[in-house]
Order: sequence, then structure tokens, then C-alpha cells
Amino acid sequence: MAMEAQDIENLIREAFPNAEITITDLAGDGNHYAAEVIDESFRGMNRVQQQRAVYAALKGKMDGAHGELHALALTTKAPE
Repeated sequence: MAMEAQDIENLIREAFPNAEITITDLAGDGNHYAAEVIDESFRGMNRVQQQRAVYAALKGKMDGAHGELHALALTTKAPE
């Protein structure tokens, strides 16, 4: 079952309440999204650490072949 962009944003927002979050449905199919997450908590983290934090916020929705979210192109950074 596909996820809605708002569902993805809600999960990320739970972990990063003050983040600037942009979700884009890349293919229009509800399975291939891009997310940009800009949050102060990322300051001092490398990109891998930032992305792991966001994936953890998705609470297993991308896990395995039966995950609700098939693909997420993720961009993370601290505010400038």
C-alpha cells in the first residue's frame, strides 16, 4: 500500500518538530518520493548521521519488500 506525502511529513515532523520539510511525489504513484529536511539538530552531524535520523523517524515504513514506502530520495542539512 502506498503512502501519502502528508503521512511521510507527519512521521518526520514527530521527530523534527521545528524542521523545514518538503515532500515531493517524484513519479505521481505514491511510491517514489523525495524529501528535503532542514533542521538545526543536524548541525555537527555528517550526512549519513542526518539521514539515519530521518529514516529512524519513518518507523520502519521503508523496511523490506513489504514496507509502505518504496523509495525516498533524501536531502538533509542544517539551516544556513
